[in-house]
Amino acid sequence: MAKGHFDHLLVPIASDADAESTATALADNLDADRVTVVHVVEKAGGAPDKAGVEQREEAAAEAFDRFEEIYGESVETDIVYDTDIADGLLTAARDVAADALAFTPRGGGWFERVLSGSVTRDLLDETDRPVVVLPGGDQ
Repeated sequence: MAKGHFDHLLVPIASDADAESTATALADNLDADRVTVVHVVEKAGGAPDKAGVEQREEAAAEAFDRFEEIYGESVETDIVYDTDIADGLLTAARDVAADALAFTPRGGGWFERVLSGSVTRDLLDETDRPVVVLPGGDQ
């Protein structure tokens, strides 16, 4: 099967494990001239954050390193801070002029998605560019 091709992909990752599964799925299914890997730090919007900024930036750096290790090519990286993950990703995609977003689905059962919403659903509903859902991930 031929791989899809994009000039510039924005690829969100949430953790080391997510970076690994996303990098593998991306390498297996898509080609891109340029890849920007993004980690969104969800801010609490006035409430105390779950973890400190330094701790989250360190976790993002480790996930970026893991992505590059598995993907096998150099990528651009960015940490985005937003109160809404989908909004942060869509803004980042516009800021870097990405042709599309590509990601593997994250975990959580249907009940959790009903209660907290679904980033995937929000991306699909609000996007202004193609969204590629890659196979794999923590479904």
